[in-house]
Amino acid sequence: MPGAVWLILPTYDEAATLAEVVAGARAALAREALRVLVVDDGSPDGTGALAERLGAEVLRRPVKLGLGSAYVAGFARALAADPELVCQMDADGSHDPGALPGMVARARAGADLVLGSRYVAGGAVVGRHPARRAVSRAGCLYARAVLRAPVRDLTGGFKVWRAGALGAIAPATVRSQGYAFQVELTHRALRRGLRVHETPIVFRERRAGRSKMTWRIALEAAWLVPALRSTSRRHLPK
Repeated sequence: MPGAVWLILPTYDEAATLAEVVAGARAALAREALRVLVVDDGSPDGTGALAERLGAEVLRRPVKLGLGSAYVAGFARALAADPELVCQMDADGSHDPGALPGMVARARAGADLVLGSRYVAGGAVVGRHPARRAVSRAGCLYARAVLRAPVRDLTGGFKVWRAGALGAIAPATVRSQGYAFQVELTHRALRRGLRVHETPIVFRERRAGRSKMTWRIALEAAWLVPALRSTSRRHLPK
């Protein structure tokens, strides 16, 4: 019998979209032993309280500590419960929960990491301003070129991990916090020799709230991505 599937949702001021995302995930994975964990960084808009009303498990943090830190905390909570699979996705509605069943099935078919990809055949980006789309695509191409990665969407944040594979990349030792965090996770999986499968998704620009991308996050990615090429292997457990 399949084991538990955990969904990690980092949040900061996502009260306008969280209910729809949680409901969508529960409907999509209605046949699974699903546990939804919201990691909230002290959202002033009441996201944490809303998550509790929705019946999600909530890990409240008093201040905004960043995407990477939120995922690391969420992964630790999930892995301690010995799940079968751990999923990660945005809480702003950009990722369609309807894609989860197919991604879960692919993980059970043998993939260690299933990466929802905007840039493979069948994938798309909808509703994003052309300038932002160009910047995002350029960042992905830059990371792929520097790291010589054989995946098309290296910056993608919609993922399903086999729990053992997630533990194998030692997420607690990940250095990056912002935009580069997703790059580092996937890069570690590739360096570890894990089976990474890309499946097409449609990424939709958020309909409410504000993007958390800042120039500081982009700057972190610019200097940290080259460093990953030479340092990631020594952080992986034997």
